[in-house]
Amino acid sequence: MARLAQTAGLTDIQEEILATVRTFVDKEIIPHAQTLEHGDTYPADIVEGMKEMGLFGLTIPEEYGGLGESLLTYALVVEQIARGWMSVSGVINTHFIVAHMLKQHGTPEQKQKYLPRMATGEVRGSFSMSEPELGSDVAAIRTRAARSGDGYVINGQKMWLTNGGTSNLTAVLVKTDEGAEKPHQNLTTFLVEKPEGYGEVLPGLKIPGKIDKMGYKGVDTTEMVFDGFEIAADQVLGGVTGQGFRHMMDGVEVGRVNVAARACGIAIRAFELAIEYSQQRRTFGKAIAEHQAIAFKLAEMATKVEAAHLMMVNAARLKDSGQRNDVEAGMAKLIASEYCAEVTQESFRIHGGYGYSKEYEIERLMREAPFLLIGEGTSEIQKTIISRGLLRDYQSRG
Repeated sequence: MARLAQTAGLTDIQEEILATVRTFVDKEIIPHAQTLEHGDTYPADIVEGMKEMGLFGLTIPEEYGGLGESLLTYALVVEQIARGWMSVSGVINTHFIVAHMLKQHGTPEQKQKYLPRMATGEVRGSFSMSEPELGSDVAAIRTRAARSGDGYVINGQKMWLTNGGTSNLTAVLVKTDEGAEKPHQNLTTFLVEKPEGYGEVLPGLKIPGKIDKMGYKGVDTTEMVFDGFEIAADQVLGGVTGQGFRHMMDGVEVGRVNVAARACGIAIRAFELAIEYSQQRRTFGKAIAEHQAIAFKLAEMATKVEAAHLMMVNAARLKDSGQRNDVEAGMAKLIASEYCAEVTQESFRIHGGYGYSKEYEIERLMREAPFLLIGEGTSEIQKTIISRGLLRDYQSRG
């Protein structure tokens, strides 16, 4: 058993789940990740294996057919899956966020309609906030839903939709005319059911082909184009318009813990590759791990892995307890993503010229790690969230 990234205080059930996932990762993901990633191939067999294990329903309440586990359990599972291949964790990340939003904010009818089928993986979730000209200003959303009879008509274009082609339920944040002065109070989340696939999947709804990316391959990233798309009023999340920003921010807060977990997983794998290679590669008559320059790198890498893991666990536990964790989730996402990039680069340097070869796993990690600096908000956005929270908590009395 590895010493790094251990979590104290887990239940026997949590330990059993993690042991099962770790075995699955070692046997079913790591041996196939390179081939699938280089071919930009969707990991269909791996996804089926996760369905059989019940991972799609990991946090869905037992009354809806799920396992009813905590955010912490999910984050630790994601950490292990990302250790095998980050793209696989991306397949379940958006699904989990939509399930969380439904569980927390959906109407009883919406929960009953979707959660049981989401628990089995029959319904697979994705969520969409971003737009081509949006950036980090969510309140500047242009995609609009206008009232039409008993329903709505949506027009606009969404961007960077993970699992856009392989999901069949998308939570979409759009603008509605609520008459509110603050822009974010004019946003609503719609639950858009659609077939899997690409092209015009429904009248007025088009999913263009996959966006070609530097890394994060295998999992599909797409646009979502609405052109007179009609949707019923009962597909408004929670049944009340104008609450979309609050719904999405709750989901993103959970997503930041997820991204931190993914970063931890990649960093753990980069460290594993580095410490193994450094004990095999010999220069000047001894293993390079015995050279102080390399030994010090390993020490710093391990310290960063441990620090990121502990902060991720803390943010997850706070969310599970019902406490506000925006600052802690932002801190965890910030430090885990930055440390992940640093640890991965140090592992790459330890591999020397071999690290530049596609035959070595570290080359793939070098292309995957940068995504985590951007996903669920850039490091600069995290610093904004953290600083605002600190000023709120340490408000000057003078």
